[in-house]
Amino acid sequence: MQPSEKRTGIRGASTLLALFVGLIVGVALARVADVASPVIDGQLNFPLISQALALIHHYYVDRAAEQPRRMTYGAISGIVNSLGDTGHSRFLSPQMVREMLQMQRSKYEGIGAKIQMKEGHVVIVAPFDGSPAERAGLRAGDIILRVNGREITGLPLDQVVAMIAGPKGSKVTLTIFRLAAGETIQVTLTRATIKLQNVTWQMVPGTTIADVRISSFGDGAGSELRQTLIAVKKSAATAVILDLRDNPGGLLQEAIKAASEFLKGGNVLIVRNAKGQEKAIPVRPGGEAKEIPMVVLVNGGTASAAEIVAGALQDGRRALLVGETTFGTGTVLREFKLSDGSALLLAIEEWITPAGHVIWHKGIVPNVVVPLPPGALPVFPLMERSMTAEQIRQSNDAQLLRALKLLLQPSPQKRRTVASARMLLKGRSPGSSGSPGPRFIRNPK
Repeated sequence: MQPSEKRTGIRGASTLLALFVGLIVGVALARVADVASPVIDGQLNFPLISQALALIHHYYVDRAAEQPRRMTYGAISGIVNSLGDTGHSRFLSPQMVREMLQMQRSKYEGIGAKIQMKEGHVVIVAPFDGSPAERAGLRAGDIILRVNGREITGLPLDQVVAMIAGPKGSKVTLTIFRLAAGETIQVTLTRATIKLQNVTWQMVPGTTIADVRISSFGDGAGSELRQTLIAVKKSAATAVILDLRDNPGGLLQEAIKAASEFLKGGNVLIVRNAKGQEKAIPVRPGGEAKEIPMVVLVNGGTASAAEIVAGALQDGRRALLVGETTFGTGTVLREFKLSDGSALLLAIEEWITPAGHVIWHKGIVPNVVVPLPPGALPVFPLMERSMTAEQIRQSNDAQLLRALKLLLQPSPQKRRTVASARMLLKGRSPGSSGSPGPRFIRNPK
């Protein structure tokens, strides 16, 4: 997402909120007979909404449930969700606005996972590296059914966020449905202070391949990546795996900086506005890793700004994408602040890959489709620091192993640059017929 510095249009959004507050306060004045069509002259039919609120006020049996603020937020959320950009364009309560700002500062308290509404369900987009959510084994695509035993189906996202959030040291229990395995599990997490580290890296044990992970595109991610790539070059790495799995996105400018580190020229993306006008965003010169062979890892938790980077590298024929189709978030968000501290995040522009592929609702299909086996978890650089070459080879991260195979397997384009990497192999590459996987040197220097 990209919080905007502009503020045009805020007045209209604030007026919309004021209208809903007024409707809730004055519901007793509406009459049942005042039914009209849902839309008048292309505008919202406020008398019809007022009528519905009046019926709730007069007849709904659970009087304590009639809470004006929650109803107001629910109404606005419903309007935004009706646009079809569910989970991306959205309404943020004041608490959600504060949490978003905390995340942009790379530090906040909670379980450490991005969640959003998708097809009527609260879904985990991605757990953050080193967070309680990741340690508990939560995964992208997990559906939250209950929080502390309370059913959340039908609740607005801001209310669910409020139920899950809390101070460090406190506990929360989530009931999760894991679609891929068709199972329901219950997990108790201890909330903690989450320090987001945008970029981590580690030489894959037993190889001279650098595994570079961008976990999010928070403020400073581009600069962190540049410093990481300088360190990678000094380490004499022969290839790079860029891991964008479970990266929920972040700031557009950071994604442009990151993609530019690997590309010699061309465009990072094309931006299309509501009038259909398109603007190409060019690669920034001076990238640190324009030549080194690389593979990019993606999955269903690769979203937003991470998809921009993946699409740019794929279209620029800079790297093969390995893994699973990405999430499909392809719009530029703009923040419109409302009068009580809440906000609307609205998609005002659409992202398109340099070759013209639409990301929104479709995602990016990898060049090499490799699903993770049931129950398997990705292996990230922080984990690799305590692993041996044998443990990497025996891991069930099929996506990482396929990336290693592609980089260790010479091709006419890579013979010169990966000549030293070829010396690391004993036997066949991972996934080759008759071979259980890659073999690595025991004591790489």
